[in-house]
Amino acid sequence: MIKKNIQRIIQYRMCLLKFQNLGFERIFSYTLAQEIGVSPEQVRKDFSQFHLRGNKKAGYLIQDILNKINDLLHKEDIHKIIIVGLGNIGEALIKYKGFVNRNMQLVAGFDIDPAKLKKNCHIPTFHSKEIPKVVKKENVHIGIITVPEVAAQEVCNTMVKAGIKGILNFAPVMLKAPSDVVVQNISVCGELEALVYVTEMNKQQKS
Repeated sequence: MIKKNIQRIIQYRMCLLKFQNLGFERIFSYTLAQEIGVSPEQVRKDFSQFHLRGNKKAGYLIQDILNKINDLLHKEDIHKIIIVGLGNIGEALIKYKGFVNRNMQLVAGFDIDPAKLKKNCHIPTFHSKEIPKVVKKENVHIGIITVPEVAAQEVCNTMVKAGIKGILNFAPVMLKAPSDVVVQNISVCGELEALVYVTEMNKQQKS
């Protein structure tokens, strides 16, 4: 399943959990469509991949959809994650409590600065040279990079050699990795530039 489809499935899950927490047991395709900004036809097409059939008068059973999505996303498993770079972004991610609700566990943080290692006490922290040992011991396959641009590729290489297969990169550089390693680059400035452009285009079209 391609990345865009997975992102949409994750949005469905968040929306379904919200309605379930509000006490709803069923939901209509047009309600989900309005919530995440797609067409009802797209929702029904996505759900047909899970062999889910809705009722025109009663909609879909929320728990049935969640069960299928959870199976797809391996939500019953605990996904261990390491983070390299304990600066502002790294520290913010470590303090984020949402990982637990999504069966993700930050098992270790790494940095080359002893002061940052001592400062953080939310998870075990190590010098970056310990990455291979910790990855092997904890059987980790996912890593987050929040180091400066000049150090990012070296950290990526270390992660790959240690056995990491998925990397979320916050450094402002496009990382190179083998074809069997998935790298997702997060560029905050790039996203903001795109947002500014689209916003300006919308203003011009309305004027």
